[in-house]
Amino acid sequence: MAEQRIKNLTIVGGGTAGWLTASLFAKVMGKQLNITLIESDDIATVGVGEATIPPILPFNGALGIDEKAFIKATSATIKLGIQFEGWSKDVPSYMHVFGTIGKDFPFCEFYHHWLAAKSQGDQSNFWDFSLNYQAAKQHKFAKLHTIPNTQLKGLAYAYHFDAQQYAVFLSQHAQTLGVRRIAGTVSSVRVNEESGFIEQLDLADGQRVSGNLFIDCTGMHGLLIEKALNCGFEDWSHWLPCDRAIAVQSNPLSDDIAPFTRSITHPAGWRWEIPLQHRIGNGLVYSSKHMSDEAAQAILLAGLSGDTLGKPKHLRFRTGRRLTPWCKNVVAIGLSSGFLEPLESTSIHLIQTAAVRLLKLFPQNDITQQSRDIFNRETQQELEQIRDFVILHYKLNDRADSDFWRLCHTMPIPDSLKRKIALFKGTGVIHSEVTDLFSSVAWQQVMLGQGVNPQQQHPLVDTLTAEQREELLSSLRLLIDKTASALPKHGVFLASL
Repeated sequence: MAEQRIKNLTIVGGGTAGWLTASLFAKVMGKQLNITLIESDDIATVGVGEATIPPILPFNGALGIDEKAFIKATSATIKLGIQFEGWSKDVPSYMHVFGTIGKDFPFCEFYHHWLAAKSQGDQSNFWDFSLNYQAAKQHKFAKLHTIPNTQLKGLAYAYHFDAQQYAVFLSQHAQTLGVRRIAGTVSSVRVNEESGFIEQLDLADGQRVSGNLFIDCTGMHGLLIEKALNCGFEDWSHWLPCDRAIAVQSNPLSDDIAPFTRSITHPAGWRWEIPLQHRIGNGLVYSSKHMSDEAAQAILLAGLSGDTLGKPKHLRFRTGRRLTPWCKNVVAIGLSSGFLEPLESTSIHLIQTAAVRLLKLFPQNDITQQSRDIFNRETQQELEQIRDFVILHYKLNDRADSDFWRLCHTMPIPDSLKRKIALFKGTGVIHSEVTDLFSSVAWQQVMLGQGVNPQQQHPLVDTLTAEQREELLSSLRLLIDKTASALPKHGVFLASL
């Protein structure tokens, strides 16, 4: 059994996926594994995923990363949410903010109490009760675990950062922890004819690298998982028809940095705007069946708020998932395992969860089919839940100004999403699985922001009288306004680091 022990972990591909995975395994299993990462200096990484979600904070902490050093090294800014603009003809913009809204109630969420107040003539906005929203709109931020003198939660946040700088930062961190880096390009992959397992990688410069378990972080190319093992792919483009993106950087016009991402629709998709300390990250996602590359680039450049930095980068992608992301002795992590467009900033999070999932299932000796099955089943479930949340934005749009948006509004959707929308329309309830990444508050914001109004509220709202409810909403709104007003500007917080 000792000869079969998994001792050599070989990661192919650098970038965020490769170096983040290497950092985690080096931190946790560095004394038990020989970890090697192969990356080519001639192959550029995608490097446009500059927005994240709050789980990155504990993950960075688990890696032993100091937040101040991280923010400085990656030109990072704070992200409190995503502002969606033009996704509904009746609502010019709304924000999906992180954290809680209102006050937690047992069995009956705050949203239902707000709905009951609205039905009785209350004129408040749902986001009046979000500290994240009020801070975001005023471009303010401070680290605030709870609202002062209360038990109400404070600000929940994530980051915007330069993805290439983040990969360099992680590379240095991982190598400090003992990861061996090989600069080279894989020229051929040797597969055992009997087991189907990969045994060795031949590099263009003549080096040969063996391993017990391989991690494919080669992006959409899928060098190991697809090119070598042909593990299959499930296409989701019938639900998410965008298949192209263009990315370009621009100069900021102001030192007043907004702590949120912008997602702005156009006739065949949407474009993003992500503020960093030194520049703005811009991109445009579109369907090539509904818009030419030239027209898409013209829309992107026309929407920039400052001068461009460098040339636009054109990207092609296929939305969907790898059928078996752990196939034989290869695990696909990052874009090699599948792709969901960055509408809700989930790409880096999916790298984190895949690396953690593999770590929990890591074999001591032989790789078992049972371990692979669990990994693949949980990965599929996670991707499908996020897929439904992304589809929700497209399905609920009520734009009728282009063939693309009419297609999205009328297209069939997965039964899982259909049931969730129907339940919310009928009862105001969001049913979430324990494993769902997005909370019911997140679903409520998108539903409400794009015009879905429930027909009922939960009966437990009647535990408060109309007067008690009015007093509750008034006091909460006053408290949140006061707290947001007292916060420093986002730029002041960054300068303090």
